[in-house]
Amino acid sequence: MTLLDNRKFPIKIDVHVRQADLGRNGKASTIGMARWLEDARIRLRLRRFERLVATGGFGPFAILLVGQGINRLAPAGSTGAHVHVHTGISRIGRSSFSYEQEITAGEQRVGSGNATVVLASHTGPLQLPDELLADLAELQLSGSESTVARPSPQRLQRDHYAYWAPLRSRIGDVDSNHHVNFVALATWYDEAVAAFTTQSIGTGGAYPPPDLPPWSYQIHYLREVTYPGEYEIGLSIRSADTESVHYELGIFRDSTCLGVADAVGARGDLPDVALQVAKATA
Repeated sequence: MTLLDNRKFPIKIDVHVRQADLGRNGKASTIGMARWLEDARIRLRLRRFERLVATGGFGPFAILLVGQGINRLAPAGSTGAHVHVHTGISRIGRSSFSYEQEITAGEQRVGSGNATVVLASHTGPLQLPDELLADLAELQLSGSESTVARPSPQRLQRDHYAYWAPLRSRIGDVDSNHHVNFVALATWYDEAVAAFTTQSIGTGGAYPPPDLPPWSYQIHYLREVTYPGEYEIGLSIRSADTESVHYELGIFRDSTCLGVADAVGARGDLPDVALQVAKATA
């Protein structure tokens, strides 16, 4: 059993589990947990900042997610069940801040995550106003100043990736910021892993295909992904053992990298030859 983090998270939100949150095994998928984390962040109240915006003291602006992590730590959820998402602030910068989150079912820690957001206008990042800084300071976790390393330059190059899965953006993926939503993009990475594992195991079109979705993602959003658009997901294998596979993934439009992700998932019946063919370039 994965025990609760011993730190005190300032916010706890109840989340109702929906059928769409479940994977093929009848338990919450990693993408389902990403939706829970998003729900908790949206419902978090920053009252000083909200008053400032309502009176016209700040704006116009957009809230842009530039990175997030999702970790499915244990099986959780069935339709109609309830889980709790615990949220705090781990880092406060000049134009961005980061959330740290945990998901619990009863006394068990079943998931965790993080997210970094930037406030921006059409000219670029905006400095966080004092009112927002005061709200965030009240939610800050003690001993949390960790930052996520930026992707290396080779991750932005097409020749780093050995396997490619084509995808087309859908109008239903587009959110109020007029680009493909970050949760939708996370499902694209799931699609690429599923395409790779299905081809590698060689089901020959038989059903069901292998069920080996990643249980962990660390995602960097680098540029907008828009509709309409034809895209490709590049995939390579960083490492593998008898139990798990560490994937490196990137979203490309032609030669431009729009985002990258690190993912870890079950190895299942993936053969050695497939993992070697897809091994990441140095």
